[in-house]
Amino acid sequence: MKHLLELLEATAARFGPRTALADEARALTWAEVQDTVQGIGTALGRLEVQHRPVALYLGRGVDCPLAMLGTLAAGGFYTVLDTAQPAERVRGITGQLEPAALVTDTEHREAALALGLDCPVVDVAEAAATAPDPALLQRVRAEALDADPAYVLFTSGSTGLPKGVVVQHRAVLAYSAWAASTFAFDENTVLGNQTPFYFSMSVTDLYGALRTGAQLQILPKRLFSFPVQLLDYLRQREVNTIYWVPSALGGVARWKALDYTEPPALRTILFAGETMPTPVLNYWRARYPAARFANLFGPTETTDICAYYEVDRAFADDEPLPIGRACDNCGLLVLDHQNRAAAPGQTGELCVRGSFLAAGYYNQPDKTAERFCPNPLQPHYPETIYRTGDLVRYNDRGELMYLGRADNQIKHLGYRIEPGEIETAAYGQAGVQSCACLYDAPRDRLVLFFTAGRDVTDALRDRLADRLPAYMQPAAYRRLKTMPQNANGKIDRGALAAQLKEV
Repeated sequence: MKHLLELLEATAARFGPRTALADEARALTWAEVQDTVQGIGTALGRLEVQHRPVALYLGRGVDCPLAMLGTLAAGGFYTVLDTAQPAERVRGITGQLEPAALVTDTEHREAALALGLDCPVVDVAEAAATAPDPALLQRVRAEALDADPAYVLFTSGSTGLPKGVVVQHRAVLAYSAWAASTFAFDENTVLGNQTPFYFSMSVTDLYGALRTGAQLQILPKRLFSFPVQLLDYLRQREVNTIYWVPSALGGVARWKALDYTEPPALRTILFAGETMPTPVLNYWRARYPAARFANLFGPTETTDICAYYEVDRAFADDEPLPIGRACDNCGLLVLDHQNRAAAPGQTGELCVRGSFLAAGYYNQPDKTAERFCPNPLQPHYPETIYRTGDLVRYNDRGELMYLGRADNQIKHLGYRIEPGEIETAAYGQAGVQSCACLYDAPRDRLVLFFTAGRDVTDALRDRLADRLPAYMQPAAYRRLKTMPQNANGKIDRGALAAQLKEV
């Protein structure tokens, strides 16, 4: 197998009449998905997008994955743009990408045209209604390689310039095979998609469904502000598997929503994207004692995930979760600052090798060379590793523990500090719903932001004094009504940093 649409074709042949994709307003069978993808592929193929990028400026719904797959049918590779982002940042992405076409819908057409791109603007509904041209589609497929890009996903860059991660067909094929096998996705799986399609976690949802015939329910974003309604929707749509960021799971736990409605019949609960607060996990596990829970870990540059831990024991509220072990067919290295293998229990940088690796960054050769490097432990032939910038160590059980970002380390009072350690200790305080520790460099102090149903500042200060050395004690505490979140549902640390002067 060398092309992602082979997954769709095999699944459509097996499960044609079954529901494949659904949002709040529409549902399509696998046969309908295949027909629609061929129509979009034909429309884009006539624009000669083969081996070229196609930008997708679409709302959250079934049209987006249809356009993604239609781009692949035309021999191109896609970038999903965030329609909620400022136009200036979108232009920063499209300026690097220089797309051969821009696909949009009626709702976003005016904003798409205002971007002023020098390429055709395609209406997704009109493209979907195009009669398929089998000769065109077959010619494009015959020339395809598994090394061709499938998509470019843009992440934030340290210089302010977004980085476009180039992910090839073969990486998604390898990764989706692992995910589907490990978590037993099949035609009876109903996935409740929370993450947007410009976020790497959605790869697991979409291509896990394509590989197995699982049903993909695209959940309305607004429901995540109303946890009881969200759970009711999951039950109505018969969702049994979710893969969400911890903040989304935390919203349900914070409002104790599982106590106020009939819980949906979930059997697999996966999470990734940020550190899972252990009290949130414990709330969910208490209500789903028979469900599988797993902590997935990895950057966009490894397609989605490189390590995982399936929760197999109880954890105290102030005990951090492991990130576990390597995914099958994915190699993990822990390197010290001299590029040697870290000793057992020693902290080092997590590096990844194997089939999940992206090709590099789009039009950024210097950034690519900085992160996609020769393996220093393999001098005998060329082998590329990806340097994640994540600090880890193995615990006594042989499980990897995530300690934070190397570039987020704080030098305070002569000590190197990981904010994540402070946050883990804070989560153990009864009443704390979410928290984030930031370093206020101008005043050389640590500031802990938190949300809680009542003011627990004094108890929190006492708790951290008992558990952390003096140099790790926050100098200031700020209780918030709500924790700011970015478009992916993670804690928005940039928004918190803007509040430091007020604390």
